[in-house]
Amino acid sequence: MKHIVIALLAAFAVASPHNASGSRSEIARQQAGDACSIGYCTQNGGTTGGAAGETVTVTNVDTLIDAAGQVGPLTIIVSGAISGSAKVRVASNKTIYGEAGSSLTGVGFYIRRASNVIIRNMKISKVEAKNGDAIGIDGSSNIWVDHCDLSGDLNRGKDDYDGLVDISHGAEWITVSNTYFHDHWKASLIGHSDNNAQEDNGSLHVTYAGNHFHMTYSRAPLIRFGTVHIINTFWDSLISSGVNCRMGAQVLIQSSAFRNSSQNAVFFADSKETGYAVLDDVDLGGSRNSVPAGTLISSALPYPPIAALGSAAVANTIPGTAGQKL
Repeated sequence: MKHIVIALLAAFAVASPHNASGSRSEIARQQAGDACSIGYCTQNGGTTGGAAGETVTVTNVDTLIDAAGQVGPLTIIVSGAISGSAKVRVASNKTIYGEAGSSLTGVGFYIRRASNVIIRNMKISKVEAKNGDAIGIDGSSNIWVDHCDLSGDLNRGKDDYDGLVDISHGAEWITVSNTYFHDHWKASLIGHSDNNAQEDNGSLHVTYAGNHFHMTYSRAPLIRFGTVHIINTFWDSLISSGVNCRMGAQVLIQSSAFRNSSQNAVFFADSKETGYAVLDDVDLGGSRNSVPAGTLISSALPYPPIAALGSAAVANTIPGTAGQKL
């Protein structure tokens, strides 16, 4: 009888919610220490976020705002479902990592004139335009956005929300990877204005790798001036348009596929000058590429090659890997 009681107590300890919560927290802490290993954020000394500092856990908007704005390296674990209305300003040398099952509703991140920032495994939705983007990267360098789930609400007006990931004002050495963009009007842009050539020319080096765009209206992404590598990306059920190449942007798209989408898969519109694109193993799925051929090729990329899944494989692979999956 004694042995049965001990076994039951042990089973209860393993299955208890408190134990599960502790396990999630420990996994998050371990994974939050990863440095960027893919794309342009490996350049310029690399992107390590808050790995050199302590780790804190936040469960509400106020503590998130306080932690993100601190000086010095810090890893911030976001735990639980957090709702509010806020723009969280993120200082340099930060990692912000979402525990499994965590979420932010109405709360976005603003990375302005900062460097060495990692945002991973975050689920962010319905950030009102007055609070900016879900993730805004402005005049910053060495930023890694990875395994995020970003969305809005197509039942709202197209200007009620801004972008999901917007990169502007000469930002440099950015990677957006394994992220799920969905149910939103304006998904992502690089370069905010045709009139910002002085700041943006020669900057805006961005990698998009392993991302999934589903039911987005436009800007998947919109690219002005930048040098952008897109690989292993799946666009599904785009409503109006996909990759908008503008203002001399040089874009390389590899190992990617479109499905059930509008005619304008890769195109140019609404700027004074076109951008350019090279497509390598891209299944347009009946949509079209209408921009001039560019000059960006894989051998010119400064980082180690990213393994290509192949356009035939992305539809069955990327939906299972992109998003809050860590």
